[in-house]
Amino acid sequence: MVKSYSRKIGDTIIGVFCLLVISVCLFPILNLLARSLSDPMAIVNRRVSVLPVDPTLDSYKFVFQDKSFSRSMIWSVFLTAVCTVVSLVMTVLCAFPLIYDKLKGKAAINIIIIFTMYFSAGTIPNYLLIKNLGLLNNPLVLIIPNCLSVFNMIILRSFFYGVPDSLRESAELDGANPFTVLTRIYLPLSMPVLATLALFYAVGRWNGFSDALLYLTSAPAYHPIQLKLYNIINNLSSIEIATQEGLSGAAPATGDGMKAAAVMFATVPILVVYPWLQRYFISGVTIGAVKG
Repeated sequence: MVKSYSRKIGDTIIGVFCLLVISVCLFPILNLLARSLSDPMAIVNRRVSVLPVDPTLDSYKFVFQDKSFSRSMIWSVFLTAVCTVVSLVMTVLCAFPLIYDKLKGKAAINIIIIFTMYFSAGTIPNYLLIKNLGLLNNPLVLIIPNCLSVFNMIILRSFFYGVPDSLRESAELDGANPFTVLTRIYLPLSMPVLATLALFYAVGRWNGFSDALLYLTSAPAYHPIQLKLYNIINNLSSIEIATQEGLSGAAPATGDGMKAAAVMFATVPILVVYPWLQRYFISGVTIGAVKG
């Protein structure tokens, strides 16, 4: 009874703590949403808190009317999907061979891979490499250079190590080749970790804009949504000044309102992905809970 009562108290404390963390994380989003929906003059007069004041959709209308912004959103969705698939394939192909003890040069390969995790050439050598490869102003520059994360590969390799060797050995005795072992045994058992890595890759690509900023200077058609958002935020000072001077009729919203609407427009799609992958996270937590 004492242990059960103590466990209930502990669960309650953890639940309250998680609720507080969620509230702290949601507050900036609610504040951003309130600003994007509030009347421009309410934002200028600092009358906006968590709830919108004199709600209006002018900021969203202005953002949606920008065809380049919508085009950038569609391109970012496609780019994120392609990068996630390519990165998962590369991660699996890199992690799976390293679980074989008979792989020649396994130790050296591990050292070389981990070395790249801690040391990199830097911005200028990377730029020169991209230039020599002919990837400047090429959309492939957003896919190829960062298609593999060593950290994610180590996570997947560790998960593969947790799969009993007896499963692989029994399949090999039945004549299965390594590709069959991978597709019929390891990948079906790895869906939770693959879903987690897919979310890591998708969020990383969706939020990334530095590579596009450096390597796509003459190809604005391939700018992802985050770079477009970066440019919009940097170019809204004139609208903000016009509103503060009483010329609000010249623009449908203040700079802050448009910034908030643009950020919400770029944030909501990636937030929708998490609930879809949540069931795989739950499966990942319960793996190993029941043993035969």
